[in-house]
Amino acid sequence: MENLKLSESEYRFMLVVWKSEPVESGQLVKLCADKLGWKKSTTYTVLRKMQEKGLLKNENTIVSTIVPKDKVQAYESEYFIERAFQGSLPQFLASFLGGKTISARQAEEIKRLIDAHKE
Repeated sequence: MENLKLSESEYRFMLVVWKSEPVESGQLVKLCADKLGWKKSTTYTVLRKMQEKGLLKNENTIVSTIVPKDKVQAYESEYFIERAFQGSLPQFLASFLGGKTISARQAEEIKRLIDAHKE
C-alpha cells in the first residue's frame, strides 16, 4: 500500500479534491490556485501523479477519487506511529497528551474506540 504514502503537498491537494468531488479539472485548477497558491501546471502535475498512484481518476475532465479519505488517513496514521513510536499506540498517546488534559466526553469517546477494537 506504498501508493497511499503522500507528501504534504499531495495530501493538501487530495483534501481539496475530497471536499469538491466530483470536480471539473478547470475548476480544480482554480480551487488549487485559491487554496494552495498553485499554478495551473502544478495542479496538473500533481493530478497526474495521483492518477498514477491510483488515487484519482480524470474522466472527461471530471476528477474524482478512487481511494476514500479515511483509508489514506488510516495509512498515514499507522505509518507515523510506526516510524515515530516504533508502532506503540500507548507511547504515541502518552506523547500526544503530554501534560494536557482532555474533557470527560473525549475520554469516553477514546474508551469506546478502544473497547470497539479490542482483540
